[in-house]
Amino acid sequence: MKRFIGLSLVAASLMAASAPASARDGQNAAAAALGVVGGLALGAIASQPPPPPATVYVRRPAPVYVESYEEEPVCVIKRRRYVDEFGDVTIRRIKVCD
Repeated sequence: MKRFIGLSLVAASLMAASAPASARDGQNAAAAALGVVGGLALGAIASQPPPPPATVYVRRPAPVYVESYEEEPVCVIKRRRYVDEFGDVTIRRIKVCD
């Protein structure tokens, strides 16, 4: 909105400042020069890049907890010491379910 108002004020001031030029006595060169200067000024104002977009902060969604209705046994792997028939001690993993 500020850009539009500024652009319209510049255009209005350029139109008010320019006097009607006649083609006699070589005055149309001055009118052409004013037209070029005004065109460059309006072109420079109109070609400004748009402002960057606003920063958007996205929040992480809240965690969702789902209950399981299936009764599954809870199993744990435990380590047990085992002595074989030769007297060697080894550790075995045993699955224990409650």
